[in-house]
Amino acid sequence: MKLDESKSLMQQALALIPGGVNSPVRAWGSVGGTPRFIASGDGCRMTDVDGNVFLDYVGSWGPLILGHRPPEVVAAVAGALASGTSFGAPTRLEVELAQAVCDAVPSMEMVRMVNSGTEAAMSAIRLARAATGRDRVIKFDGCYHGHADSLLVAAGSGVATLGIPGSPGIPEATASLTLSLPYNDLDALAGALEKVGRETACIIVEPVVGNMGVVPPAPGFLAGLRELADQHGCLLIFDEVMTGFRLALGGAQELYGLTPDLTCLGKVIGHGLPVGAYGGRRDLMERIAPVGNVYQAGTLSGNPLAMAAGLAALSVLADPGRKIYEILEARSARLEQGLNQAIAESDARACVNRVGSMITLFFNPGPVRNWNEAAQSDRERFARFHGAMMDQGVYLPASQFEAWFVSAAHTDEDVDRTIRAARSALVE
Repeated sequence: MKLDESKSLMQQALALIPGGVNSPVRAWGSVGGTPRFIASGDGCRMTDVDGNVFLDYVGSWGPLILGHRPPEVVAAVAGALASGTSFGAPTRLEVELAQAVCDAVPSMEMVRMVNSGTEAAMSAIRLARAATGRDRVIKFDGCYHGHADSLLVAAGSGVATLGIPGSPGIPEATASLTLSLPYNDLDALAGALEKVGRETACIIVEPVVGNMGVVPPAPGFLAGLRELADQHGCLLIFDEVMTGFRLALGGAQELYGLTPDLTCLGKVIGHGLPVGAYGGRRDLMERIAPVGNVYQAGTLSGNPLAMAAGLAALSVLADPGRKIYEILEARSARLEQGLNQAIAESDARACVNRVGSMITLFFNPGPVRNWNEAAQSDRERFARFHGAMMDQGVYLPASQFEAWFVSAAHTDEDVDRTIRAARSALVE
C-alpha cells in the first residue's frame, strides 16, 4: 500500500498545525502509522492521496448516514451555493430545516441552529442553568459533550484515546461545578442527587454512548434518569450528536420512548457539513435571546449550505419508500453477527457492542457497560487490529474508544468483505 504522499503531507502539516491535525484522534497517536490524507469519498468508500481505496466505517464520525456524496445532498448544496455561501441574515432554508427537525424529533418544540455539537451542548447547559437558577451539571464518565470547559471532565473520545484526564486551561472553579458519575449506574446518580440535587441544573447524557466505543443504556437506565431529574427539579439533556437521525428518525429518544427537556444535535443535521442545533420545550427555548435574556449567537448559524444539505438528507431519511432504517439495521446486524463469529474462531479476548448502525469491537471479553469496563480493553491489541484492517482496505476509527458507523451505502458484499478482513486481522 503506497503512503508516499500521505507521509509527505504529514511532515508538512507537523510544521504548521499542532500534531499535524485539526482534531487530535486524526493523528493516529494510539494506533501508530501514518494517517491517511483523504482525497475523495463516494458511497461507502474513500480514496486517499496515494490512490488507496478503503471501505469507510468512520463516515466523518457518524453523520454520513447515506454515505459520501449522496446525489440528493450534492444537488441541494450546489443549488444553495449558486445563490451564495453565507448572508448573516435569515433565509427560507433555516425555517424549512427547523420545521423538519421539529417534525422528526417531537420533544423539540423549538430549535436554535448553531455551528457544532460543542456549541449545542454548551448552549443547552447555559439555558438549563438560567432556567433552574442552579450551577451544577451532572454528566457520566466516558461521555463526551464537546470541548467546552465545563464538559471536559471524565470525557471519552479523543480525551480517553490520548490518556488525558481532562485539560489544562480549565479553571478549577469551573471543573468543580461538573460531577461525573458511572454510566448505567442509577444508584450512584440517586445518591449524588440526594446530596447536590438542589444545586443541579441538569443531567446531560449520551443516551447511547459512542464516545467510549458503543455502550447501550441498561434496561431502565434512561427512564430512571427522567424520573430522578423530575424528582429533583433539574433538566434532562440528551446529547444526540451521534444518535440523532441515525438510530431512528427521532433519534435515541424515539428508539427508547423517552422525552428529554432539551436535545443537542450535531453535524448529522447537515449530513457532514459544519452545523449543530439544540432545542426542546417551548417554555425553555423562549428564554433564548432575542425573546428571552439567555444570550447565544453565531454569525454562521443557519448557514445556507448546511441547511440545504440537511433538508435533502432528512427528506431521504423520512421517506418510508427508501427504507433507510431497515437497510441500516440489516447491514449492521450482519456485521455484528460476522464479527462475533470471527471472534469465536480466534483466540482474541473481544466482544461486540451494537445499537442500530453504531458498533464497536472491544478487545475486552466483556461485558462493556461503562467507562471503567471499556478502559480495560487491550489498546495495543486494537492498534494491531486497526493496522491489519487498514492493510486490507478497511478504514476504522483510529481509537478503541470510538464507534464504527454503517451507512446505507454499504452493501452485503461490503459487509462480508469487512468480516473476512476482521477474521484475518484477529489471527495472531
